[in-house]
Amino acid sequence: MECVWKPDEQGLQQILQLLKESQSPDTSTQRSVQQRLEQLNQFPDFNNYLIFVLTKLKSEDEPTRSLSGLILKNNVKAHYQNFPTGVSDFIKRECLENIGDFSPLIRATVGILITTIASKGELQNWPELLPKLCLLLDSEDYNTCEGAFGALQKICEDSAEILDSDLLDRPLNVMIPKFLQFFKHSSPKIRSHAIACVNQFIISRTQALMLHIDSFIENLFALATDEEPEVRKNVCRALVMLLEVRLDRLLPQMHNIVEYMLQRTQDQDENVALEACEFWLTLAEQPVCKEVLCGHLSQLTPVLVNGMKYSEIDIIMLKGDIEEDEAIPDNEQDIRPRFHRSRTVAQQHEGDGIEDQEDDDDDELDDDDDTISDWNLRKCSAAALDVLANVFRDDLLLHLLPFLKELLFHPEWMVKESGILVLGAIAEGCMQGMIPYLPELIPHLIQCLSDKKALVRSITCWTLSRYAHWVVSQPPDIYLKPLMTELLKRILDSNKRVQEAACSAFATLEEEACTELVPYLAFILDTLVFAFNKYQHKNLLILYDAIGTLADSVGHHLNKPEYIQMLMPPLIQKWNQLKDEDKDLFPLLECLSSVATALQSGFLPYCEPVYQRCVNLVQKTLAQAMLYQSQPDQYEVPDKDFMIVALDLLSGLAEGLGGNIEQLVARSNILTLMYQCMQDKMPEVRQSSFALLGDLTKACFQHVKQCIADFMPILGTNLNPEFISVCNNATWAIGEISIQMGPEMQPYVAMVLHQLVEIINRPNTPKTLLENTAITIGRLGYVCPQEVAPMLQQFIRPWCTSLRNIRDNEEKDSAFRGMCTMITVNPGGVVQDFIFFCDAVASWVNPKEDLRDMFYKILHGFKNQVGEENWRRFSDQFPMPLKERLATFYGV
Repeated sequence: MECVWKPDEQGLQQILQLLKESQSPDTSTQRSVQQRLEQLNQFPDFNNYLIFVLTKLKSEDEPTRSLSGLILKNNVKAHYQNFPTGVSDFIKRECLENIGDFSPLIRATVGILITTIASKGELQNWPELLPKLCLLLDSEDYNTCEGAFGALQKICEDSAEILDSDLLDRPLNVMIPKFLQFFKHSSPKIRSHAIACVNQFIISRTQALMLHIDSFIENLFALATDEEPEVRKNVCRALVMLLEVRLDRLLPQMHNIVEYMLQRTQDQDENVALEACEFWLTLAEQPVCKEVLCGHLSQLTPVLVNGMKYSEIDIIMLKGDIEEDEAIPDNEQDIRPRFHRSRTVAQQHEGDGIEDQEDDDDDELDDDDDTISDWNLRKCSAAALDVLANVFRDDLLLHLLPFLKELLFHPEWMVKESGILVLGAIAEGCMQGMIPYLPELIPHLIQCLSDKKALVRSITCWTLSRYAHWVVSQPPDIYLKPLMTELLKRILDSNKRVQEAACSAFATLEEEACTELVPYLAFILDTLVFAFNKYQHKNLLILYDAIGTLADSVGHHLNKPEYIQMLMPPLIQKWNQLKDEDKDLFPLLECLSSVATALQSGFLPYCEPVYQRCVNLVQKTLAQAMLYQSQPDQYEVPDKDFMIVALDLLSGLAEGLGGNIEQLVARSNILTLMYQCMQDKMPEVRQSSFALLGDLTKACFQHVKQCIADFMPILGTNLNPEFISVCNNATWAIGEISIQMGPEMQPYVAMVLHQLVEIINRPNTPKTLLENTAITIGRLGYVCPQEVAPMLQQFIRPWCTSLRNIRDNEEKDSAFRGMCTMITVNPGGVVQDFIFFCDAVASWVNPKEDLRDMFYKILHGFKNQVGEENWRRFSDQFPMPLKERLATFYGV
């Protein structure tokens, strides 16, 4: 007979006292409780007391008992491997005996405790757990059944993978059929647990579930109209996941499922409606979407539009009735961490102002209500309409236009606001079909910018930014000027949400308009600088972005004494206020980086302190990283973002100041620091240090040159396309170094050439990386043709196809000179792919005179070599435009 553990009365009272104190709102009391709990952990049977209070001490109030269980759960998480066997056995036994406690709170706490023990690798060492819980499901007592199911649901959530492995002899083969039996249980809570358990195994396509997939789907349909919202929610969630995983099984029933989801998307319970609304988002990604939905668009469109209205709760949460809040300081918790996007070097293309960023983040749907729980029916409906607009394009408009006008001109502000959101959501997918209506709509939206409701003004900012591309394509006086004038007023709105939306929208407009904004610069800067003194913390960070984007968009046009006088003093004042540890430095440094690049020599008066501080930030971060590495328990992990942003600003300075940065580099240890950064474990640090290396190579090579022997091997090892941006910047830097080194590059070619040729031949390599790789191969061939030309045949074709689309510029020029030189050295290498070379040559609009001569010689040399007859047969394969261009420019 084993002796049963009994608590010591005095010890028990002491622990109860602690539990009571820990519910006090006073933080210092809580801190001392925390310390005493840590001390008690030294006693092996302390955890016995905690489980005793949870399961045996029924005289105590439930919150205290539950808290005791939660403290025990934290101890299990932290120290379970140190529990004596007697203690862990006692805890396990008590859990299983009390999973059916009559109190739902205690049952849930015991369930959490069980799954925590299970996920500490204890499923293997607690073999009776799953069989016992499954047995308890059959109990006549509701509490026992519900408690066991609650625990099983948590275990399925936390340990799905291990449940489906051989380690446990595949318990799911028994559990899943068992769960399916409970779909028809009389209690809604139990039905809901049963679906939730099975749902954990859909996405992973678990074998045990796939065997029963038809019976699972059948059971789901049986529960489709359950009176319990939690059950309906879990049914919707299951169907959404099955859409991704077992579409084949749903297709025969698809018509009915779509009809059902249409009803559920209008469910009285918002949680059910939100789950159902996800169905449209997921369906839009499936190739069958068009076919499945085309007959339902007329029903679905109004349902989604209706879901885009703010609910009463949203408006209370958003403080939508408070119109003026600009004087109220921000709550620091609301300010999201910003992520710095490190510098990537990209080429400019024909017909666009700047390389379109593949990860454009300004298309996030309706960023304007961050403060409500992040994902809600409004956002989900808007996102669904956005993706469906991209699938159905203008066909969607047939169903929208009839009531869109009514929404947009509706007297009730909440309806009108949802109409404006709809208009923004479809902007990308339905742009072509919307064009005829824009001359009427854009002026109406510009009027809505001065609506008396702040929530209407803020959404209008966003929607207008989605049509910025069209606005900019029209004569500026018609739409651009009035839009800009009104947006600038909104940047100075008395409502913070409107300020934020206007600032973001203005940044998008700047990207689209570029130099179209030059005539209005004084006016724009006036507003942005005025906002500096008006904004609270959060919006200041967005204002930096708007200023940085302006500098990127207008470039050297910003370099006028009167503009510099307006812009620099407030920026430098902020710069001096911020401490080195302040994360607000990130957006400010990014902004200054753009400004320095745009102002060029105009930035000279400010460059020295800015340069010094950046070098210090890099040095400090590296030093802290060294300390942390040698004594992790003594020092904190450094935040390397400080170093990344500082490296990027140094790149901006080097690019803007050019040769003027030489003195600063000479007087600092930046190259030594870069040598460390280029070997950092964190890819973003390497990415930014290679960008800086390229920029310093262009600006003051005399200082970089003495380090080339150290830098080149590191560059070679970073030509790894797994880290796209690191690889891209390293490639670009090698190209810049080649141009400066000339024939002295010869010893280093072997370190990099094979990797570059491999990258240019890889399938699915991103465009930017392909272009930079081609340019660098060309540049290496320009300075060391004897080393590179022998490999010509291995890269000529991808080289030509990747460079035909980029604009005439210095980089393209040097790359093509390299190609011509290599062809002269190894003409045989190009014979088979000569048509690609012809096409690439024809992509030049106006090459420099001597480069044109090189092209001429190669084309005519080839033609003479093969003879008139063969050349005619060869050139007959050319598309017409190519034939004409070569005839016009090169007479072949």
